[in-house]
Amino acid sequence: MRAFSRPVRTKPSSLAPTARRLSRAAGISGALAGALFIAVQIGHPAMDVPAVTTTDWAVRSTAKALMAALALAGITGMYLRQVRQTGILGFLGYALFAVGYLLMLSIEVVAAAVLPALAHTAPGYVTDVLAVAFGGTATHGIGALQTVIAVSSVGYLAGGCLFGIALFRARVLARWASALLAAGTVATVALAVLPESFNRPLAVPTGVALIGLGISLWRAQPATVSDDPAPPRAEYATAR
Repeated sequence: MRAFSRPVRTKPSSLAPTARRLSRAAGISGALAGALFIAVQIGHPAMDVPAVTTTDWAVRSTAKALMAALALAGITGMYLRQVRQTGILGFLGYALFAVGYLLMLSIEVVAAAVLPALAHTAPGYVTDVLAVAFGGTATHGIGALQTVIAVSSVGYLAGGCLFGIALFRARVLARWASALLAAGTVATVALAVLPESFNRPLAVPTGVALIGLGISLWRAQPATVSDDPAPPRAEYATAR
């Protein structure tokens, strides 16, 4: 004779990751990235060799690296939240945007940890890196860093535009923030013909867009999302 016990539901840990918690964490990351992106523009010093050796430079470069990491986590959550609705356009936009932020992270790590050490011994190299970073040309070669900066710029511009359009069409997150993301990233192309004084203000729209999208992601939770990280498990005991 075989008897079965009643199913026992395993209670998930209160700290276990769930789809809801991961989505909200991504939303917070996106909003923080936008806030940091705006904050580092305030009172930004001149981009020259003397500024590279200051504490202000180290703090800002570190904050920019953190911003890039948070933005990468944020846009990943935004994409996964509406992967079906955004389709191939969303995938292409996300992939390019993610590459742009990933390379931006590496560039800011170099800016914070490497350039200050070279400011006294190789000021010409540092000057060339700063020139290329702002769309100029280097007097001497800066190696593969020039390619990294170029690919990061393309990923940020093209990826931000396509990703913003895809989010706007998906109608899941805030559409105004999606449109602002597309417009804000593309607007930086104008820096090629505008004075350097426009560089900081043109970063604000993208920061505001990330804040809006992050808050929207934090608030927009699908009704089908369960707080359990896995379906309930049933355990059966048998007795003869």
